[in-house]
Amino acid sequence: MRYKTTIGDQEFDIEINREDEVTLNGQRVPVDFRWLEGNAVFSLLLDHASHEALIEECGDECKVLLRGRMFNVRVEDERSLRRKRPAREFAVPSGELAIRSPMPGLVVTVSVSVGQPVSKGDVLVVLESMKMENEIKAPRDGKVGAIRVEPRQSVELDQILLVLS
Repeated sequence: MRYKTTIGDQEFDIEINREDEVTLNGQRVPVDFRWLEGNAVFSLLLDHASHEALIEECGDECKVLLRGRMFNVRVEDERSLRRKRPAREFAVPSGELAIRSPMPGLVVTVSVSVGQPVSKGDVLVVLESMKMENEIKAPRDGKVGAIRVEPRQSVELDQILLVLS
């Protein structure tokens, strides 16, 4: 999953590909991170140094206490960034449309069957990634032409999940 993170006047492009690797502004960084103590404390091992951060969510921004300093951090995932773009950029093609995985993960459920009509916004597949469930929804009305995954199957980023016609 890709994120745009803003701290003060600095912006960072962060992509979490796997639990042990992060891409920061296009550069791969090996990292080990874990949530501790009821999701309030975050433990991070980076460049062989251990760090702990206390994170408090406050609406669109988070407050992060790290090494005795408080940072106001804004994090936007790629889905929320896409929602901010003008609607004309979201023209969904007619005809066959491959629905692809937006992240690597595990298929939890496939909510549709081949030949089933679907409406825009219907949940097609639920993926688990980084211990979070993500609903993959229909971008337009159509009919399920093919299903290429099944529950408990691991998928890669951009892998075809199903095809709408």
